[in-house]
Formats: sequence, C-alpha cells, structure tokens
Amino acid sequence: MTRATARWSALVVAAGLSLGACASGTGDDSSSGSGSDDENSITFDPEAELSGELNVMGFGATDEIGQVRLDAAKEALGDVDVSLIEGDLDIQQFLSSMATETPPELIYANRDQIGTFASRGAIIPLDECIEGEGIDTSMFREPALDQVTFDGSVYGIPEFNSVQITQANQKLLDAAGLTLDDVNGSNWEAISAANEAMHTNDGGKLSVIGFDSKLPEFLPLWAKANGADLLSEDGRTAQLDDPKVLEALEWAVSIYDAQGGFGAVKAYRDSADFFGEGNQFATNVLGAMPMEQWYVNVLNDVSPDAPMAFDTVRDLEGETIAYASGSAWAIPKGSPNPEAACRLAKTMTLTDSWIAAAEARAEARAEEGKLFTGLLTGNAEADDAIYEQFVKPSGDATWDAAIEATYEANDHTFVLPANPADSEFKTAWQDAVNRVLNGQQEPKAALEQAQNEAQEALDAAWAEWDADEG
Repeated sequence: MTRATARWSALVVAAGLSLGACASGTGDDSSSGSGSDDENSITFDPEAELSGELNVMGFGATDEIGQVRLDAAKEALGDVDVSLIEGDLDIQQFLSSMATETPPELIYANRDQIGTFASRGAIIPLDECIEGEGIDTSMFREPALDQVTFDGSVYGIPEFNSVQITQANQKLLDAAGLTLDDVNGSNWEAISAANEAMHTNDGGKLSVIGFDSKLPEFLPLWAKANGADLLSEDGRTAQLDDPKVLEALEWAVSIYDAQGGFGAVKAYRDSADFFGEGNQFATNVLGAMPMEQWYVNVLNDVSPDAPMAFDTVRDLEGETIAYASGSAWAIPKGSPNPEAACRLAKTMTLTDSWIAAAEARAEARAEEGKLFTGLLTGNAEADDAIYEQFVKPSGDATWDAAIEATYEANDHTFVLPANPADSEFKTAWQDAVNRVLNGQQEPKAALEQAQNEAQEALDAAWAEWDADEG
C-alpha cells in the first residue's frame, strides 16, 4: 500500500465531510472562491498566451523523465510561474486546501483515487480541457483512460503505467527441475508444486521462499486470472463473494500456509535487502513472484549477474494478464488557473514529451554502461515509439526477456472501474485478505463480510452522486 493510499484510507470519513463541504461551497455560485471557480468562464485554447501561477501538488521532477517533460511544459506555458509541491499527494493537505477554498491549480494523484475525488466535487471534468487544448485521447491506453473516466466524463489525464511480470530465480528453478511455465500463473497446481519443491523450512525456520503470491495487493490479479472481477464494469456492484474470487484467495493463501504461514514469509521477506545487492534473487532465497516491472531496473542495477528468468503473468488459459496501476493529472474544483493546469497536463503526456524524456534516460543509462529497459506510460503511441527507437537488444537473453515480458504485459492490462467509493472498496477487500492472512477469519467469511461492507459503501456513494446529478 502506498503512503497516499494509507493516508486516504485513514481519512475517508474526514474526506466525505470535507469534500462534501467544499463541493457545496464551490458550486455554481461564482462569488465564492476565485473568479476561475465558475467553470463557464474557463476557456481552453492551445493558442492562448497564459500567465499567472501554477502550483502542482504531488509531483516532483526527481529524474530526467520528469525534468525533461517539465521543461517542455514550462516552455509551452510561457509566462506561467510553475511551483512544485513535491512528494506523494498529501490527501489531508489537499482536503484542507479545498475546505478553505485555496486549492492548488493542479494535482498529481493515483488513478484509483480519481473516482472518489470526482464524485465528491474535488476535481472537475476535463472534457472541455481535452477538447479545447486538443488532447488526443485515442493515444491513451484504454484501461488507463477507463480508470479516470467517471460517469461518462474524463476527470484525469493518464501518466505512468505499472504492470506485473513473473520474476524468478533460474538457479532454484533448475535445481527443482522446473521451468517458467511452472511459476507464471498458467497452472496453479504447478505453482503449488513448485512452491513445495523450492521453499526450505527447516525446523520451522524459513530460509528459502518458494513462491510469493503477493497478498493482499494482488488479489485482483489472481481473481482476474481465474475469470472474475472484483467490481462490476459499471463500478456499482461489488463481486467479492464470487466463487472464483474465493477460489483465488484460498489458493493464494495456501501458498503461504505451505511455507509456515504468511507471518513467517512476510518476516523473512521484510528482512531482505530488497533494493540492494543482497536482494532475495541475488542471494537465492526466493524462487519466484509476480512483481511490478520497475523492479527489473533495480535488479539489473544492483545484481546484474543474479540468475534471473522472466515471463509475463498468465491467466489459467495461458494468456498474458496484468493488473495496471498508475498516476494521473487532475484539476481541482476552483483551480485558480485551470487553463495553465490543462496545458501542463497535456504537454507532460504528449508523445513527443515522452520520447524526449526516454531519449534522455537512454543516454544516461548508456553513459553509465547500463541497460535501458524501456518506459511504460499511459500513452500507447509513446510506448510504441520509445520501444522502436530506444529499446535495443542487449545481447543478454535474460534481461532482454524481461523487457519483452514488460511490453507484452503492458498490452494486456485490466483495471478496477472508477467509482465514488474507491478507497472504501479497496479497504474492504484488502482488510478481508489481511484477516485471512492473520488467521482471524476463514476466506469465505472474510469475503462475505467484505462484500457487505463494499456494497454498502458503493450504494451510499452512488446514491449521493445520483441524487446530486438528478
């Protein structure tokens, strides 16, 4: 769980109160807040000369990928003074700014927060921004765009994309007489057998993790691999009590049970030098796991000689699958400079901006004598161009396979639909998984409780939205 998500979970009640208050205080009455608060007075025009300030909350240009694009955005903004409020989006700070009618001009949020922000009046629909600035939404990946589309309107401009691939230790696979097909998700019985073959637990002390099913965060991945979605396509109906979700949870938990329980696996996992040369793969104490593609860069940097093997994650039909997450730009209700906010979001996500950033990254990696593993964004057009121009065979079959798996996964993603109870829904299913992992509940009872909690939250949030819209 990210820090932003954790903060939002803790503040969900306060969010309902604060955002409800700010929504009523920044509605059609343009006398409250700034002059730009009246959405009818906003004109988005790519030829307009802009000025004023642009405070961006939740974004930092901490590397060349961010800095190159930010430089391009500043050039496109002309006389606008851009200031960054760096770090993950601070939900409490954002809510406070909304409640006092002093919002930032632009925020950088997780895509799974957009539905809640939109439903509670914290951000504005971007349809006019998109049309006025001429943003070509066809370039965005459909799942990424779906995740920021609420009740028919786009509320966020997708940025980075994150996906999972299967990452495994070839040495441990070979020693157990296994292949990637045994751990890539296409056969759960095979994974369970591989887990038994690779893990080492002597006298109750775990010394080698066979397989890590990465609960609680990857329940949506395993459910989807089993043919189930946690949430209906329209975002209104929880499906946590689907038998296929239960089957996925029971199997994923059994992976830990076979190794002495989740507590033992987690303690051993947490003790590893995850970002260093003593990571679990380099020290041969982890057989395989699904993991986000950015970890490939970590491994290639700190342990390039680790005995790695890579594949996509596959569903039970053998097809590639990935549970996508990522970031997005959104404009707060009452933004003092929405025109500048829209242009920055546009420029940061243009194909040319991403290509320039990727070129800078590729050059930097080459100077360091390191591999450029590509760049995943919410812009499919940019991804294709970056791959064609800058992703070159390294001559190392292992790392080249990691890159190929990453790009294949990026073409086969799914997301949970945007809804007005994003946080409550996520809390419901993650808490259920944690209760099972901690031995507090059996899987069926935990998911039934989560189903009731999630549906109650969805019903209340949708009812409030529908009433406001009606």
